Amino acid sequence: MASSETTSAGTAADRSTSELAGVEAGLDALETTAAGRPPLRQTFTRKILPPAVAVVLVLAVWQGLISLRIVTDPSRLPSPSAVWDVVHQSWLRGTLLGYLWTSVSRGLLGFLFALAIGTPLGLLVARVRFVRAAIGPILSGLQSLPSVAWVPPAVVWLGLDNSMMYAVILLGAVPSIANGLVSGVDQVPPLFLRAGRTLGATGLRGTWHIVLPAALPGYVAGLKQGWAFSWRSLMAAEIIASSPDLGVGLGQLLENGRNASDMAMVFEAILLILLVGIAIDLLIFSPLERWVLRSRGLLVKG
Repeated sequence: MASSETTSAGTAADRSTSELAGVEAGLDALETTAAGRPPLRQTFTRKILPPAVAVVLVLAVWQGLISLRIVTDPSRLPSPSAVWDVVHQSWLRGTLLGYLWTSVSRGLLGFLFALAIGTPLGLLVARVRFVRAAIGPILSGLQSLPSVAWVPPAVVWLGLDNSMMYAVILLGAVPSIANGLVSGVDQVPPLFLRAGRTLGATGLRGTWHIVLPAALPGYVAGLKQGWAFSWRSLMAAEIIASSPDLGVGLGQLLENGRNASDMAMVFEAILLILLVGIAIDLLIFSPLERWVLRSRGLLVKG
């Protein structure tokens, strides 16, 4: 009898162990990130085809307005082929890459300056109560102030050179980066901070190992918004402030088209500005966001 009871107990224990192992395996499968790259067909249908279809639809509607003679004045709305001809001529003259390089190099360098200033400023505002009370409302006010408002004083203070452009970019981007980091720090669970202090992560060590990693989602959102403000601030500065020493960027190209009443050139500048914004988002910020989500187990596939 004792032997029978022992055998039954052993069988029940084995069954319980196997059930627990099955549950653990299921949980591990849920938490495991899909290995390898997704199939090319899946990437095409999910990431390439939808924006391609949207572009084709926009071009079809645009061309339809011209073909159906809903818009008959080319000085108001040029055809897609006319805009393409202007872009093609700029490429043949060798000026297209110059327009892009002038603006993109300014925008990225100005954004890096804003990043170097906005990050410590955001940490200071988030961690020091007196600084938050003194500077926090000012940062929020500066973030809502249109960047174009800084162009006239920057021209007066710094003159028509690249330093004026960078000043406008900084004034537009730094508040967004700082506020994004402040928002991220505010969302860090207090338990993380207490656990860090218990393990000896205080001061700069706690900021580097606990606060910044935990605040990363809000910080990345602030960086993305900061780049948008940088790009828009630069375009406003290039449109308003023109000088031979500054070269011709995309904003200046847009203003040249307006002055010449050349809508094809205006649309060329608008499309190039849009393409740069999309390219920066796809090449820099979208991968960064996916990495942050994946590192937190919020993005299992893709």
